Amino acid sequence: MDIIPAIDIIEGACVRLSQGDYSLKKEYASDPLEMAKRFEAHGLKRLHLVDLEGAKGGAIVNLKSLERIAGNTGLVIDFGGGIKSHDDLRDAFNAGADMVTCGSVAAKDPSLVESWLALYGPEKLILGADAKEGMIATHGWLETTSLKVGPFIDSYLSKGFFRVICTDIALDGMLSGPSFALYEELLASRPSLHLIASGGISSIEDVYALHKAGLGGAIIGKALYEGAVTLEALRRFKEETDAS
Repeated sequence: MDIIPAIDIIEGACVRLSQGDYSLKKEYASDPLEMAKRFEAHGLKRLHLVDLEGAKGGAIVNLKSLERIAGNTGLVIDFGGGIKSHDDLRDAFNAGADMVTCGSVAAKDPSLVESWLALYGPEKLILGADAKEGMIATHGWLETTSLKVGPFIDSYLSKGFFRVICTDIALDGMLSGPSFALYEELLASRPSLHLIASGGISSIEDVYALHKAGLGGAIIGKALYEGAVTLEALRRFKEETDAS
């Protein structure tokens, strides 16, 4: 299972929200690059980088942060937030993103995302399936669509996607445990799905439980910044699971 630390950016700083509420923003570090270097120094290989201003406003705002992290670390970066056009996608890749997460745009413009899939292939794209009471939410989680999570994911699996980041918004930033029931339901009938859990991780025990449940990855944000999960514990988890 991939361990993927998260950096969410507003005005160039590392922040975390609670349940996607921008009014509950808490800043943890003024320099995202230094935080990324800390992750890399503890043996982590991946990074989930989100431009929260881009997600909310519909256009990339913090591309310079992506460029700095990609240019000064060896982390494999998936980037999201504000990707609405082919120019946005190209800019993210040119700035150093290894993968781009398609969230709001996948809900609003499936034909555009299909064209990206044909051009870049499924290795370069991740589907963002953010769930609010079982429905897909978009635009920094400020809007809820009429799309149910399972059928939404199925529609993209049929097009060739295989990686999906699924966040239960009610749990995000709450340190109350991941949405195990949702993830188990999604995995039960979708054997080809590489499902990445996001939101709610509160302890290293949650990480082991997600691994046992068959998740392909786990994004960890607030638990790292608050010290509920340590980088050393994640390093030991990777050593144990990689050896087994």
